[in-house]
Amino acid sequence: MESTFSSPAEVALQREAGAPGVSTPSADLDRVYELERVTGFVRDLKCQRVALQFPDQLLGDAGAVAARLEETTGSKMFILGDTAYGSCCVDVLGAEQAGAQALVHFGPACLSPPARPLPVAFILGHRFVALELCVKAFEAQNPDPTAPVALLSEPACAYALEALATLLRPKYQDLLVSSPALHLPVESSNLEPEHLECFGRHFPLAPGRRLEEYGAFYVGGTEANTDLDPDLSRLLLGWAPGRPFSSCCPDTGQIQDESARAGRLRARRLYLIERARDARVVGLLVGTLGVARHREALAHLRKLTQAAGKRSYVLALGRPTPAKLANFPEMDVFVLLACPLGALAPHPSGSFFRPVLTPCELEAACNPAWPPPGLAPYLTHYADLLPGSPFHVPLPPPESELWDTPDVSLISGELRPPPSWKTSDDPGCSALTPRPPLHLAESSPAASFLNSRSWKGLEPHLGQTPVTEAVSGRRGIAIAYENEGSS
Repeated sequence: MESTFSSPAEVALQREAGAPGVSTPSADLDRVYELERVTGFVRDLKCQRVALQFPDQLLGDAGAVAARLEETTGSKMFILGDTAYGSCCVDVLGAEQAGAQALVHFGPACLSPPARPLPVAFILGHRFVALELCVKAFEAQNPDPTAPVALLSEPACAYALEALATLLRPKYQDLLVSSPALHLPVESSNLEPEHLECFGRHFPLAPGRRLEEYGAFYVGGTEANTDLDPDLSRLLLGWAPGRPFSSCCPDTGQIQDESARAGRLRARRLYLIERARDARVVGLLVGTLGVARHREALAHLRKLTQAAGKRSYVLALGRPTPAKLANFPEMDVFVLLACPLGALAPHPSGSFFRPVLTPCELEAACNPAWPPPGLAPYLTHYADLLPGSPFHVPLPPPESELWDTPDVSLISGELRPPPSWKTSDDPGCSALTPRPPLHLAESSPAASFLNSRSWKGLEPHLGQTPVTEAVSGRRGIAIAYENEGSS
């Protein structure tokens, strides 16, 4: 039997472990993985135990890299290759379990600050960039030499942006070169205070200049891959809508105007916001445990849903899949609390039976004061929604007229009722309700909703069932037992 949320039974029994990516020749390991820089990082910290985090496509080189580093540093290396969530985040929990004093992250990274203080070195990689082809593509896309343009790239091509800017500056004077926002220790940070940090990058803006004034030229991606890279999606969503945005393949110099795809991403975000406004039950998916302030963000999302009159449930399922989320048909929408790249990771069209939103889309749906005037509404990181961020917008007080503004669903065409605020005198999720005779019970709308379901789970019925001898049960897997006929 095969459906949208399951696969044939034979697949589970005949599945073979996938082979890692193509191994790098031994002579190129030092260059590809920057082992000299990693060795200096370990020696400077005088670490005896170091964790090496690899994504799935680089696990084929993990053993050789670890052996080479143990030989040159004398420290014990531990390979982390089974991250519970996205491999772009620093796995501080796995490093702590190994007792590591530092961590080296290889491959694409979201560059989100870790939840716990741990020395981290990022090896983003060195993808080949054909500078001459990129220069020709830039000149073809930007004929005006006075137009302000920001140079962006995928992490593996960031090393080549300064060289590209050097070739362009004789003709183009208003160039803004971005660099990865590596989170360095405070004592070792030499970043200029006026540098703007946004989208996981640093932008050296001149005094009085704003990022919204610049167009964008992105070096990265491939021609064959039709799915948008999460890093490029983050940039397309957050960049100023009125400014040009183009991408260039670093291998071939093929250029593409991304304005149309940016418009589709923003239109989908508006659709998801409408779905969130119509939703009555929201599932909050915990998509990270290693990024800073994730607990604070989870509490903020629960407060948002309660203020908007919605029920919310916190679900810790690891990486979300259609089969996992199909076990919760009561949810109208899901909100994935993850790093920007994890929240925007591409999913097959229509694979989930309910929409999966980002925290920023839930904020726009539940906070009537959003978006703030003068600030970009297209955010991608949940940290931008929390207190202390310039994009943070507090919830209006209960007596504010914003809660009573008429609102019509653009999907169903029905009038949405205003949310009912619970004051301190009303029973809520954490309020105690007196029950005669003088008993106290906690009133929970979420528990009351689950209580109304016809099936409530396995019930032991201790002492109410007769004792029988053990019998042979069914054999096979739940999707197709041996004694069941094929359908």
